[in-house]
Amino acid sequence: MPANLSPLIAATTQWLTRAFPASGGAFAAVMSETQARQAVTVAAWLRYPTAMDAALVTMVGPGGSARLDWIAGAHMRDEADTGDRAWESWVDEVVASWAACLLAAPNAAKEAVEAVAHSEHTAVGPVEFRRLTAPDAHDMAAAPLLRHPELLQPIAALHHADLIDRLRLGPALAC
Repeated sequence: MPANLSPLIAATTQWLTRAFPASGGAFAAVMSETQARQAVTVAAWLRYPTAMDAALVTMVGPGGSARLDWIAGAHMRDEADTGDRAWESWVDEVVASWAACLLAAPNAAKEAVEAVAHSEHTAVGPVEFRRLTAPDAHDMAAAPLLRHPELLQPIAALHHADLIDRLRLGPALAC
């Protein structure tokens, strides 16, 4: 599978880790980012199950983070923040919402991982999503905001029904 979803996965992961930052230092930040990246990867693979889907989203773009920023309160950025924010155009709202669902509910994450297990994305070899599907105490401690169902709810609720529909298709049809 070509890496055309890489910019979308990287940007959406960055958005989640900024909206729901880790606590506890650099190691916690890395662990939190790993969990977010795994959730975003599974969500992106569910949303764009084929190479054609990935190519199309790469061509037209995923839509950006404007609505997510508004919901999460990020629209009230410090005016002194003049950094390069071009990455935000690669954030995919649906993928972020689905990832939030998966982070808040490990059982849903397990279903989603099963749904993508035999997709084009995993054709190159097995992929492991343990930090997403079976977070241990260290994972949970590193990402209390990223794993908090009530905090994630406004983002998760945006496209929760679509995720449930996709998962109902089952492993063979979801991808």
